[in-house]
Amino acid sequence: MQQALFGGGCFWCTEAVFLQLKGVQKVVSGYAGGHTTNPTYEAICNGDTNHAEVILIDFDEQQISYQQLLTVFFAIHDPTTLNRQGNDIGTQYRSVIYYFNEQQKVESESFIEQLKADGLNIVTELSPAPIFHPAEEYHQNFFARNPAQGYCNFAIPPKLLKLHSQFQDLLKD
Repeated sequence: MQQALFGGGCFWCTEAVFLQLKGVQKVVSGYAGGHTTNPTYEAICNGDTNHAEVILIDFDEQQISYQQLLTVFFAIHDPTTLNRQGNDIGTQYRSVIYYFNEQQKVESESFIEQLKADGLNIVTELSPAPIFHPAEEYHQNFFARNPAQGYCNFAIPPKLLKLHSQFQDLLKD
């Protein structure tokens, strides 16, 4: 088992996507990259902590590669807009990859450089993995537990549609 730590906007959205991928054993929504020791959702939304909303992914590299996770990550969010994903604005929604080892760093750098070579203005932050703070329990598996919630109905279905149309080979059976 390996881990990946990504921030691509609202963690409800990214969690809902990555939970559908084969080889992904667990996804935990949380906070990383800030300067306080016990961040709360309210504090990060106020911009007081500089944490990003992130997901910690436990994955089986025999079933899905880090490269495939990167491909999905960059496809389901906008890595060209600083501190914003759609209507969600603030540093907590920044595009970020926190790497756990040199291999993840090199693969992420290479992926970003290829996107830039393709003409995209990538603003995704790439940094060593900091301390990960799990979000409050009510944020975990939020979309599955709250499918009728307004924000979920607006923001998540387009990401899932893209996932199902572009990455069928990566979906769980």
